[in-house]
Amino acid sequence: MAAMITMDPSLSRQVGGKEHSHHNGAVVEEIHGLIRVYKDGHVERPQIVPCVTSLLPPDLGVTCGDIVIHKLTAIWARFYVPSAAVRSHGKLPLLVYFHGGGFCVGSAAWSCYHDFLARLAAKAGCLIMSVNYRLAPENPLPAAYEDGFKALQWLKQKAISGAGEWWSGSCNFSSIFLAGDSAGANIAHHLATKLGANNEATALRPLVFKGTILIQPFFGGETRTHSEKQMSSPSALSLTAADTYWRLALPYGSNRDHPFSNPLSKGSIKSLQESSILPIMVCISEMDILKDRNLEFCGALDSAGKKRVEHVVYKGVGHAFQILNKSPLSQTRTLEMLSHINSFVTISLLDPPTSS
Repeated sequence: MAAMITMDPSLSRQVGGKEHSHHNGAVVEEIHGLIRVYKDGHVERPQIVPCVTSLLPPDLGVTCGDIVIHKLTAIWARFYVPSAAVRSHGKLPLLVYFHGGGFCVGSAAWSCYHDFLARLAAKAGCLIMSVNYRLAPENPLPAAYEDGFKALQWLKQKAISGAGEWWSGSCNFSSIFLAGDSAGANIAHHLATKLGANNEATALRPLVFKGTILIQPFFGGETRTHSEKQMSSPSALSLTAADTYWRLALPYGSNRDHPFSNPLSKGSIKSLQESSILPIMVCISEMDILKDRNLEFCGALDSAGKKRVEHVVYKGVGHAFQILNKSPLSQTRTLEMLSHINSFVTISLLDPPTSS
């Protein structure tokens, strides 16, 4: 039985300078303020974003709590349950969400994700399971994908056991969405592709997957896109930072055309064409270096004849605006995004079940 936990900052896998102050060897990779990697393998992650407990303001109408999923690998998840569902004993769809951070930083306990996902649960009327996965470079890809699949296997066991946990009574295990932003959207995409290949989704029954929501998905490639070369306005993700994340996250010796990074590379496009892709929504930021790569991805899905591919371009905002930028424009665009996700979920629930 999963244990209910009170958030312990150590679970977030954040490493503060005061805890690990030894500096052995030269710095070999660094993204200022976020991560520093030393020659001896030591990694420092200054806590630039505070980690918070699962507490939420009562007037938000969302109940929240943390649960350990896999003790050995320290995978855990933060659940958000709209209180109205608890009171009415209703069953709501579940969004399995993966946070961003270039596979190298970030946490389900970061305050920016805690605030955003609580608002999303309230607006979209759904449960959210925000998964905290292992980070690179200590755990390079495919570790994050493996952790994501373990989270889905854990959900399967909860659906089978029918254990009356505080969140499961409100969960419709036949209406599950995979979602995430940036690197987390990359994880959601790879999980959706895995489930669509060779009917692998059947192995997770009684879970039924209804769609995928990708917010500014973190994809890469060796050939630069126009937006990567030309985007000069300030944004949360620079090209230099993106390249560093890929060097730290990809398997040793790989480049950015590896299938983990580039969904349109020669090896990836074939599996994309052959797999049964769920209905998909892609949220794109106009001022994001990833804009063109995200648009190319949507175009490839359309060309492959995949069912219901939606995308929205949010004008005047950059990468991760919905969690990191508090400007009036970003706040307006965030409300639009929440509304768009709500609509996508509602329409997807009306789709007939797939043959898988």
